[in-house]
Amino acid sequence: MATATAPGLPEIERARERLDGVARVTPVYPTETFSRLAGRPVYLKAENLQRTGSFKIRGAYVKLSNLEPEQLAAGVIAASAGNHGQAVAWAARELGAPARIFMPRDSPMAKYDATRSYGAEVDLDGLSFEETLAAARAFVEESGGTFVHPYEDTLIMAGQGTIGLELAEQLDELETVVIPIGGGGLASGISIALRAVRPGLRLVGVQAAGTRPGGSGYSIADGIAVKDPGDLTMGILAETLDDIVAVDDEQMAKAIVLLAERTKFVVEGAGAASMAAILEGLVGGGAGPVLALLSGGNIDASLMVQVMRRGLALAGRYLGVRTCVLDRPGELAKLLDLLGAERVNVVEVEHQREAAWVPVGYTGVELTLLTRDPEHCEQLLTQLGGWGYRVERLD
Repeated sequence: MATATAPGLPEIERARERLDGVARVTPVYPTETFSRLAGRPVYLKAENLQRTGSFKIRGAYVKLSNLEPEQLAAGVIAASAGNHGQAVAWAARELGAPARIFMPRDSPMAKYDATRSYGAEVDLDGLSFEETLAAARAFVEESGGTFVHPYEDTLIMAGQGTIGLELAEQLDELETVVIPIGGGGLASGISIALRAVRPGLRLVGVQAAGTRPGGSGYSIADGIAVKDPGDLTMGILAETLDDIVAVDDEQMAKAIVLLAERTKFVVEGAGAASMAAILEGLVGGGAGPVLALLSGGNIDASLMVQVMRRGLALAGRYLGVRTCVLDRPGELAKLLDLLGAERVNVVEVEHQREAAWVPVGYTGVELTLLTRDPEHCEQLLTQLGGWGYRVERLD
């Protein structure tokens, strides 16, 4: 948005007044498990518990509630990977405005269905967010509705910045705050607020490695999978952030699994990015208290299954192996009995007779085993070799 400017503290404070009774003041929790893993006190700001499942409701409601009645009547249009679309749809419903949301074709079904459930029309258009954004802008020209940009908007940033005001009141002892960066609206708003009220804090932004220059172009963190962040927002962040780091999908997968298992929080990839950066030791700032912003929890169920399995494998909780047994009755049962005697839970068994790697007279077997930790995985590999099986570990 060409007319967008950086909000100041007065705009963020007015946004907080707008959100009173609308957005939840999300809780901050200390976490013993992550503090131990990180070697410093760790806190979680649970914005995944916000209305619509992410922080986006803050900016969306502030923006729409500032529109004139005739603008609301003409409708609002948004482009979104999912969370912004849900938030705009929800805010539009609350304020009595029609909404049309454009989403990439491969958007998670959880976000697509939720956006429709809030009463918006949804168009799946474009393979990337940038293509979707272009389609939304073209529709604005045709319809005359108001375009609600996900991050290059003064009011959007002011709404997201209310998280910073909450944090300043919720935690006195805090050294570092870690914030995910997609388009940059969230990090811009929070960093502006915190620089005004807590100027001594260390502020670190986290991007998805897959969507940075040189990356694969894909990330499980669809909420921050923005190849071209905003010019205004990145200009703000160049002045307000102490550092910007990147985490990859495997690091986020591990964080998602740990958060689900240890804190009982369900978070999406973007929501786990801050914690992933802390666990990987990327955020700096010494050993002082650090806060991870869990920005959203809208993860698709099918992706959650994949991520949980991959995260457990990375943590040494799953072990995939390939071996061969003689192609005669009782040989597979013999192998399974040996594993059972070691108290190993076999999750999955797959036969492969015709594969190129299977010798004549043998049957190929791929096993997925439930394990305790990486050391247990190594013990099992050694044990299988001791029983006479040639084993290949599967990633």
